Amino acid sequence: QVQLVESGGGLVQPGGSLRLSCAASGSVFSINFMGWYRQAPRKERELVASIIPGGRTNYADSVKGRFTISRDNAKLWNLQMNNLKPEDTAVYYCNVVSYESGRDKNYWGQGAQVTVSS
Repeated sequence: QVQLVESGGGLVQPGGSLRLSCAASGSVFSINFMGWYRQAPRKERELVASIIPGGRTNYADSVKGRFTISRDNAKLWNLQMNNLKPEDTAVYYCNVVSYESGRDKNYWGQGAQVTVSS
């Protein structure tokens, strides 16, 4: 079992920056994937950025060059968001995939609201 707690988010003007963090507890050493998703009103949840234990990262085209996913240690991941745009407004969720009892299991954070508006 893995428990996730998100922090960060808030209201920022266009062009500003925010940082989201995701703290994990429990079976953290079984985690083999960590991602940040977002869901805007009336839209489907989309994968924004991901990182695997070896450090390889992937980003959605819409955030490349502006967002950076990083891993402080086995229990803490961050999403640095720069040059934010109004279309980045959404609820952001951290997600991990943990290999347990012979299969992958998904865990989600509680969500953090990010609002980009002047």
